[in-house]
Amino acid sequence: MASSTTASSEKTISVTFPEQDIALLTFDMPGKGANVLSSHVLHELSGHLDELEKRTDLVGLVFISGKPGQFIAGADLREFAEQIDIGEEKTAEMCGQGQALFRRLSTDCPFVTVAAIEGICVGGGAELAAWCDRRIMSDHKKTEFGFPEVKLGLFPGWGGTVRAPRIAGLSNAVEMITGGNSISAKEAYEMGWASDVVPSEDLLAAAINLVRVEHENGDWKKDRQSWDGPIDISEAELGFLGATASALIQQHSKGHYPAPMKALETMMGGAMVDAKSACQMEAAGMANLFGSPINKSLLNIFFLTDRNKKDTGIDSSVDPASIGSCGVVGAGIMGAGIAAANAKRKIIATITDTRQEALAKGVQSVLDELAYDKTTKSKCVDKAIEMAPMVNGTLSAAELGTCDVVIEAVIENAEIKQQVYANLEQHMSETAILASNTSTIPISELASRLKHPERFCGIHFFNPVRKMKLVEVIRGRQTSDQTVATAVAYAKKIGKMPIVVNDGPGFLVNRLLLPYMNEALALVQEGASIKDVESAAKKFGMPMGPITLYDVVGLDTAVYAGKVLVESFPDRFTGSPILPSLVKAGRLGQKSGSGFFAYGGKKKKGKPDPELDRFLQPHLKSDPKKFSKQEITDRLFLPMLTEATRILEEKLVRDARDIDLGLIFGIGFPPFKGGLMFWADTLGAAKVAEMLKPYEELGKRYQPTELMSSLAASNGKYYGDGEVA
Repeated sequence: MASSTTASSEKTISVTFPEQDIALLTFDMPGKGANVLSSHVLHELSGHLDELEKRTDLVGLVFISGKPGQFIAGADLREFAEQIDIGEEKTAEMCGQGQALFRRLSTDCPFVTVAAIEGICVGGGAELAAWCDRRIMSDHKKTEFGFPEVKLGLFPGWGGTVRAPRIAGLSNAVEMITGGNSISAKEAYEMGWASDVVPSEDLLAAAINLVRVEHENGDWKKDRQSWDGPIDISEAELGFLGATASALIQQHSKGHYPAPMKALETMMGGAMVDAKSACQMEAAGMANLFGSPINKSLLNIFFLTDRNKKDTGIDSSVDPASIGSCGVVGAGIMGAGIAAANAKRKIIATITDTRQEALAKGVQSVLDELAYDKTTKSKCVDKAIEMAPMVNGTLSAAELGTCDVVIEAVIENAEIKQQVYANLEQHMSETAILASNTSTIPISELASRLKHPERFCGIHFFNPVRKMKLVEVIRGRQTSDQTVATAVAYAKKIGKMPIVVNDGPGFLVNRLLLPYMNEALALVQEGASIKDVESAAKKFGMPMGPITLYDVVGLDTAVYAGKVLVESFPDRFTGSPILPSLVKAGRLGQKSGSGFFAYGGKKKKGKPDPELDRFLQPHLKSDPKKFSKQEITDRLFLPMLTEATRILEEKLVRDARDIDLGLIFGIGFPPFKGGLMFWADTLGAAKVAEMLKPYEELGKRYQPTELMSSLAASNGKYYGDGEVA
């Protein structure tokens, strides 16, 4: 496999001897922030083992990283992408080669092998460590250990499913590998992965000492023999664990992700045989997953997020300004969420409102979020005291004068927002950025009365702010590159995933969400049942049905947002009369206790409401149509796709990948489909054109755009010629 990461002349692994009889292999990939196991690095490792295995004077070998906070991040995924279509036979062969290399650490090496882990140790890195006789970890805050392969539609293929059950126990291994989540150094120690957890500065010395202890007591040899055989577990225990784990996996994956179940089956089967046979089963299982549509889709999401980390938001070389303080105008749900997001990342947040009661409530909401302890799932008084200085609540806009960025999060009314800006501009510094959290109002319109429209942009967070990573950075007609670059860098600094969108009604996410939601109500009016519409969306992979989404968003909010798009694009957006009638009756969704569904209890789960029928009946067609499941699915998602191609034609975003990132992290578009445009590329432009034909008479929203027709004629793709992000 050719390396796309490291030139063959560059060395990643250095060999030293901290003591005469102990070898130290240090991973430090040149010019990279992380160590990855490219084919070149694996070849390099093999060469070093060839030399060391010949030595008769060594008692131990220690692996360590030369990168602070980083051990080995796993395999080189760009190489994986380049080899994605190699087929099952070559995939199994590739797994076998990796297994054989790593297996040497617990079979061929005639000395103790120890992984000294500090920082991220996941995927292939965790597998290399797992094949070592022992692991020792530092207490560095970034130290973590895990097998995230299921998040790429795979499972560990270099022996992870074999070694994990034998070292940490089958139950622990099943949870780690099928869940894909990493564990801390402390958890690794408790599970049996680590022999000890030590301060960073003591890691190498502790690893050398561990070699000495193991060499003396000989326990490493006993474990090599034990871990090479079947796992000591009864058939009854194995059956119970398999049934329990299978039920949990089905509950979480909903049948959309096969990798966790395949991993479970592989570990169940591998438990009853020796390690060599279990490795063969692992390779065969991986061959069924690697290169599958779901694997390709999930790999695409990895590349989307990786691309986003590197994207500055602009095509010029302007450097972003540094943001150390943030002001938030409006202490409601969104304002409080934005303030908390800043304070969590040690950016001082000043939050203001015109009403003392609203301000007090907002500040308390921020402090409650900052005081929350994930481990105890409760508020921590000490944490609240520690974080309190990061939050400043005030009724005076003058106190925002020292802030590097000020974000307005008041009511969605252009006139009110512009009054707020007129007041703010009197106090803000000449270098500060002013931004709006608006979800609908064009940024250029809001900037029309500003003295410095070049320093104004949209920074649109999604609700709830603490959970939603996506942020839309909206560029107005006069917004400068400096402002955009600064807004993008700032969003990343507070842990968000920004995409830059040029100004336009609904921006990106709402402009694509509304066609989907509107079509759901059009289907109901034409005769489809709410149950069938909800079912089709969830079967496609959406986290909830569009009717439920109306209730979650709020029907009054949906009416307002929809009005903007209906007025802007009357040729393809029409507002449903159902929404205004429900809003008029006070049925606003979850927040009012009823909408399309009835709500009660703590879980806020909607139940069918017999009262709904009297609001629907006046708007239903007298000759209801029967829809197939495929028709409903097509009707829901094809208008979203055609509108997305218009966004590309209008150059509202710079790349089709921005659309996919926005929809995956903004509305929960199914990750296993890779994104809306990736899904369309998977189907093929000609196939999409065929899918549209039966619905073209319904109007422009189902008629192919020039871009769609052009790609269908040329067999082109929205992503280009198959290049990765």
